[in-house]
Amino acid sequence: MEEKTIIQAVLQALEQHSDKISSKMQEMEQRLHHEMQEMGQQLRNEMQEMGQQLRSEMQEMGQQLRAEIRAVETRLEAKIDSLREEMQQMNRQLNERIDHLEEELADTQASVEVLTTKVLHHDRKLRQLTKQA
Repeated sequence: MEEKTIIQAVLQALEQHSDKISSKMQEMEQRLHHEMQEMGQQLRNEMQEMGQQLRSEMQEMGQQLRAEIRAVETRLEAKIDSLREEMQQMNRQLNERIDHLEEELADTQASVEVLTTKVLHHDRKLRQLTKQA
């Protein structure tokens, strides 16, 4: 009977030891599960932070690009205005030259008419003188 008692005591000790190991394994599993959840949450938080940081950087870049585009537009508009003013100035100068040439042409035509009239008058006198002579 002593042998049975020893075997039962050994079996009982093994069961207790098995229960302790099982309990410790469950504890370790729970701790591992909890740590994994914490790590997952940390990763999610970090990913959210990175996402927000990227959005913020993209917005900033967008604002910078818009500002640069506005600056280029402003410079282009100024250049266009300058070119427009130059064209208007050139147009005014051209119109002044044309007006001056028209005045000169009118003066020349008047001179030609006066000279033509004088030539015709002298021609008539010469014919009259030739007829009288």
